[in-house]
Amino acid sequence: MSSGGGILRQPMSVWATAFAAVVAFMGIGLVDPILPSIAQGLRASPSDVSLLFTSYFLVTAVAMLVTGWVSSRIGGKKTLLAGLALVIVFAALAGTSGSVGELIGFRAGWGLGNALFVATALAVIVGAASGGAESAIILYEAALGLGLSTGPLVGAVLGDMSWRAPFFGTATLMAIGFLLIATLLKATPKPAQKTKLSAPLRALSHGGLSTTAITALFYNFAFFTVLAFTPFILHMTPYGLGAVFFGWGACVALSSVFAAPPLQRRLGSVNVLYLALGLLTLCMIGLALSGHTGVIVFAILSGIPIGLNNTVFTEAAMEVSDAPRPVASAGYNFVRWMGGALAPFIATKLGEEISPALPYWVGAACCLVGMAFLYGRRHHLSALSRVDLDHTLEDAVVA
Repeated sequence: MSSGGGILRQPMSVWATAFAAVVAFMGIGLVDPILPSIAQGLRASPSDVSLLFTSYFLVTAVAMLVTGWVSSRIGGKKTLLAGLALVIVFAALAGTSGSVGELIGFRAGWGLGNALFVATALAVIVGAASGGAESAIILYEAALGLGLSTGPLVGAVLGDMSWRAPFFGTATLMAIGFLLIATLLKATPKPAQKTKLSAPLRALSHGGLSTTAITALFYNFAFFTVLAFTPFILHMTPYGLGAVFFGWGACVALSSVFAAPPLQRRLGSVNVLYLALGLLTLCMIGLALSGHTGVIVFAILSGIPIGLNNTVFTEAAMEVSDAPRPVASAGYNFVRWMGGALAPFIATKLGEEISPALPYWVGAACCLVGMAFLYGRRHHLSALSRVDLDHTLEDAVVA
């Protein structure tokens, strides 16, 4: 991969932002190993506890619409720091919760901070990284994968002491990220033109961006069915769940960084999306049909197509339209995180009320619907062919 060297040769400001991004994404998987413990400690049902994901991602999705408006007025660095400060405060408050309702509310505040940070972090890394946009996106996805894989381990180790400890641990790590960005990242200049509040929604009128975002919404429903529902049917200790989801997150990270780029060059971005959605469908079917050991295996393996999808969807959202990257990212994330908001509660409720296999069948159906939608609107993604060709030409020049 031609950009491999460029990924590692980055300014310290990029590494500081990437570290904070790792911790931000840790917050997604951090609660996985302790979901049953939270349910027991707060005397809540699995579907009640699943609202930790729903409140987090619902607020994250809606807040994405204002991230560009905020960052274009106060600058990228201040937006990052504001987001981190909110995460620090609400993660710490989450650790003090006396009821599941309080915890759900504090996770919502955490989601607001996460939106301000995550949307801006991608734009900051793309702007400051050496090696071009592709290297920056791969670095961002590596941070996502590393955060998703280490989050369950941190959650398991700290959660073994108390379900509250992971929340305090996240607040501490985010405080370190806050200090690193405050000291190492130079103040980013404000854009010459301020972003309008309506810009992300207007950007979604572009056929390519709306196709990417809606397909990603269906994909994210399956993604978060695995993440939010599976811990309740495995009946494992926090350490056991931490190990399973570490394996899953490692697959996400490795396929994001090492498998997605060469497959894009060989097959093209759109075909990689078909491949990844097809593989995820098979994993969901495997989860629906398997016993305990099979669920563990297919849950871990699902990280491979999820990693492929994460990288290709992110690059597609950034490149498929003529909208500024922060605006395109905000519009795309608004739509796709709705899948993360809907899936945990719906999947867990279906599993509680009807059958533990049904959420996975619904997830498989979502993947197939996403593939069909992508196929029907593939003509809107012609710009990705030019991006794939540019990558191939860059490889040829380097060789």
